[in-house]
Amino acid sequence: MYTFEKEYNLMKQHLEELILAALNTLQAQGEFSLSSIPPLQIDTTKDKQHGDFATNIALVLAKPLQRKPREIAEKIVHALPVSPNVAKVEIAGPGFINFFSSMQALSDVVPAILAAQDKFGHCQLGQSKRVHIEFVSANPTGPLHVGHGRHAAYGDTVGNLLKAVGFSVHKEYYVNDAGRQMDILAASVWLRYLTLCGETIIFPTNAYRGGYVVDIAKVLHAQQDKRLHMAAAVVFKDLPRDEPEGGDKEEYINALIIRAQQLLGDGYKVVFDCGLHAIQQDIHDDLVELGVVFDTWFSERDFIKTDVVNNLIATWKQQGYVYEREGAYWFRSTDFGDEKDRVIERSNGQRTYFANDAAYHIDKFHRGFDKEVWIVGADHHGYVPRVRAALQAGGIDVNNFSAQLVQFVTLYRGKEQVQMSTRGGEFVTLRELRAEVGNDAARFFYVMRKCEQHMDFDLDLAKSQSNDNPIYYIQYAHARICSVFRQLAERGGQYDQTIGLAHLHLLTESYERQLLTRLGHYPQVIANAALQYEPHLLTHYLRDLATDFHAYYNSHQFLTDDIGLRYARLALITATRQILINGLKLIGVQAPDSM
Repeated sequence: MYTFEKEYNLMKQHLEELILAALNTLQAQGEFSLSSIPPLQIDTTKDKQHGDFATNIALVLAKPLQRKPREIAEKIVHALPVSPNVAKVEIAGPGFINFFSSMQALSDVVPAILAAQDKFGHCQLGQSKRVHIEFVSANPTGPLHVGHGRHAAYGDTVGNLLKAVGFSVHKEYYVNDAGRQMDILAASVWLRYLTLCGETIIFPTNAYRGGYVVDIAKVLHAQQDKRLHMAAAVVFKDLPRDEPEGGDKEEYINALIIRAQQLLGDGYKVVFDCGLHAIQQDIHDDLVELGVVFDTWFSERDFIKTDVVNNLIATWKQQGYVYEREGAYWFRSTDFGDEKDRVIERSNGQRTYFANDAAYHIDKFHRGFDKEVWIVGADHHGYVPRVRAALQAGGIDVNNFSAQLVQFVTLYRGKEQVQMSTRGGEFVTLRELRAEVGNDAARFFYVMRKCEQHMDFDLDLAKSQSNDNPIYYIQYAHARICSVFRQLAERGGQYDQTIGLAHLHLLTESYERQLLTRLGHYPQVIANAALQYEPHLLTHYLRDLATDFHAYYNSHQFLTDDIGLRYARLALITATRQILINGLKLIGVQAPDSM
């Protein structure tokens, strides 16, 4: 496989060899007197007017040699061996040495891409280490909304990138199917069920009101008929007042949940499971349609039935990480950098959510994973330190734990902001967003920014067929390349890759140089995007690549009369098409042949 190290570092290694040769020559000539040569740093340049690579070695040597950096740079450049891979060398600023790659060196990327195809840019930096990525993990209390979609697209793309650089990736959805929110959902479903049985219900302020609750209630009614029916007068008898009547909405919904459990007995689980399974299946289907497939759906309810949490608390007590105060047990999270200690077991004997969560995070490593990437909402910022504390207390190296905080999404239709409220039921679901803009636009737009940056999702832009729409612009580049080959076929021609590769030396135009340079950067972009958990680097790269191609397309003819030049250019755009396909695939986006 043509690896990252081969395709990117080879040129840097070659430049290192040239510089070391120059330094050794200067040493032998008595120009320099160095006891040792410091490590060489060679970086790609951001501004291509300054070449393709640059080194600061002259500045580093200024102090030990007691000479001006620019004078040192001039000596090094003069002593550099001639190389067919280097077209020009310049000195910039106080003494930076800039290298311009030759067209021969740049064009080597074309046969490399065509040989590796969909594996180009892949490498083994991850050394097959096992990485656990948990993302989305939305409470199964309602359909996924547009904010969840950002988590899904981001997490899935990060996983794809990590696989591309050699990690073994496991994608997991933690199903929060235990706790109060699920009980509120069950109560909400039951009340809607009672209305279908003919009861008149004043719906609680703090219940789930979305139309999906009615749909679930209809399923429940079809399955159970009136077996779970109770008179409204019995259900609401002597309950505390709800918020509109001067009461407390939290106290009211809690009392209603207890009443439902008392009246229904075993039937409460029937209601609970009906709501859970309906919404979890809906979430699963929604994500699959978006192209997001999890390796595991990990049930919180099943997990807390095991002894894992109890064993963790018992171990922490033995180790002195837990103390008792006012009948409750507290974890000494401040010993590990948290701002305050955390309750793990209440005075009534109930374990807190944090206790379960701490055990779950530690369990990930006990399952054999080397690294954990935890993707959660920005509102979890204060929760991260206590998770890190729990991992440290569990003997886990927190350097192998990364929390990626995903900021909120604001949806705009035109200039009007769309309001979203899960509990109130007035929100735009992920499914509705996908139906409006399509999966490709949804996934691409979701990862265009750093995850910690707030996102304004522009519906009109995502649907537009214009150069301002980045995903349309990129896909159009791929479609244009495909159209060139259709034109070739219509003229009775047939692409010969062998001829194309043999005539790459004919690629001398500035647009060709720019495109070749951009193609050569792809492996580095993939590596950076993966290791930094920043897929937006890939979206920006693909936009730049599309820009380079469109400029080339608008300036030059590909199907020229010169057979060698024709096939050389076709080889170049074939390589470009392959990189567009590869990059879009990592994001989960299609590369259409026509638009």
